[in-house]
Amino acid sequence: MINIQNWNVEDESFWNSTGKKIANKNLWASIPALLLAFSVWIMWGVLVKYMKDFGFTFGMTEGLIAGTKEYIAALKEVNSLYYTLPAIAGLAGATLRLPNSFLISIGGGRNVIFITTALLLIPAIGTGIALSNINTPYLFFAIMALLSGFGGGNFASSMSNISFFFPKKVQGYSLGMNAGLGNLGVGVMQKLIPMVVTFSIFGGTAGAIVTAKGASFNGLQNAAWVWVPLITLATIGAFFGMNNVSTGTPSLPNTVKGVSKTLYMVTLGLVAAAVGAFLLIGLPWDSWGMKNMAMWIVLPIVVLLSVFLMKFATPGEIKENLKKQFSILGDKHNWIMTIIYTMTFGSFIGYSMVFPKLAQDIFVYTDASNPEWANPNAPNILIWAFIGPVIGALIRPVGGILSDKINSGSRVTKWSTIFQIIAALSVAYFVVQTKGSATPEQYWWPFFISFMVLFLTTGIGNGSTFRSIPYIFSKEKAGPVLGWTSAIAAYGAFIIPKVFGQQVKAGTAEYALYGFAVYYVVCLILNWWYYDRKNSEIKC
Repeated sequence: MINIQNWNVEDESFWNSTGKKIANKNLWASIPALLLAFSVWIMWGVLVKYMKDFGFTFGMTEGLIAGTKEYIAALKEVNSLYYTLPAIAGLAGATLRLPNSFLISIGGGRNVIFITTALLLIPAIGTGIALSNINTPYLFFAIMALLSGFGGGNFASSMSNISFFFPKKVQGYSLGMNAGLGNLGVGVMQKLIPMVVTFSIFGGTAGAIVTAKGASFNGLQNAAWVWVPLITLATIGAFFGMNNVSTGTPSLPNTVKGVSKTLYMVTLGLVAAAVGAFLLIGLPWDSWGMKNMAMWIVLPIVVLLSVFLMKFATPGEIKENLKKQFSILGDKHNWIMTIIYTMTFGSFIGYSMVFPKLAQDIFVYTDASNPEWANPNAPNILIWAFIGPVIGALIRPVGGILSDKINSGSRVTKWSTIFQIIAALSVAYFVVQTKGSATPEQYWWPFFISFMVLFLTTGIGNGSTFRSIPYIFSKEKAGPVLGWTSAIAAYGAFIIPKVFGQQVKAGTAEYALYGFAVYYVVCLILNWWYYDRKNSEIKC
């Protein structure tokens, strides 16, 4: 039975006799689909590291003589463009979360998860084609990065969907498991890609590509193609293994109707994301003296455009449904939790995007006057890069379970935030120590450990905020709020790569971390004032 009309998991007898089995079946079909969504979305953080090693310069060095000022300037610009690809993916993924926040009530959980998982095949196949040729232009890569945002958007609908299957007493566990194991896709991707690029599994490479260290290359395209069979299996699993329930979708649709509504809403989000990507890379911000301000202008434009399209460019039936859900935008706690949630998930996903490239710039390509020089004693970044996202993902259910156990998500959030601030400042300290050092590699392990603590604290805090939301909001609002907060938080995958890209280019990467630490302090105060102090407005 695809559609389930009678669904009351708060009734203990119904939960034990019927609900638990169905809920767990949907959870375990949801997790691999979400894991692959994250893998496809965040893969750009690893791909750009390889693209630098293998000499993808988008044709910008053509005709220039190696070693000249013009050549070095072009390489620096190419390096900056590498950061824009994860940023575009981050922008698209976050923007697509906005329509995804409201999809479950419109299209049905099973229909939405099935079709949004299938959409991942487009960027996986396209990126595989792009990586098979060293001369692929930047624009094609930018389009594939944009389309990989499908994976980022899927998180909002997935979390909203799972919230309807489980009773309030285990929301911390269920949402933590879905998010935690789903986010594990980041770590899986960072480990799997270095393994598969060493083989010519999915076809050869057009032209000889040699790494900076002289090693031959055959299989970078595998980094994208490897996801295609896995996505196909997850899509089939969602189609046959999941359900639509009346609490999440009051007017239960058939498959065709649910899928068509979903595709329409996703298209609106994609239009907004495409406009944002064009504004970001298609306008002459540099000549206007506003290059560093571009993302702060583009971001609100994209969010407002997304909301505008959903409110005014949807058919009457969908518009009426959305009108009810948009009521969360008038709730101050929706905005407070959005700020706090962004601190946790936004940091996790942004750092996941940027860590491999940032570590490469700090410990490998350490000569500012010669961007091609590689430190022969540098650590092998990709051996270790996957650990941070794995820690952040696996610890997330612990944050939710611990919050359930002590009956306070806000208390867990408080302590995780305190240690998150300390970790961010520690990373900044070791970044400073590497500057001008003849042996920057000596700071690798303290830098790495501090960053791992940063991932750990974002994961714990993320799990605790999941638990808080169902206690702050009604059942009807909790799903859309989970989707909305996760959508805005996902812009961390856009902001953090852009901020680090700017600061690395300026030689002041530590400034980015100082700024994030200040933001975390603001979140610490908000969480304490509204949810954790003795006379707070709401206890959660």
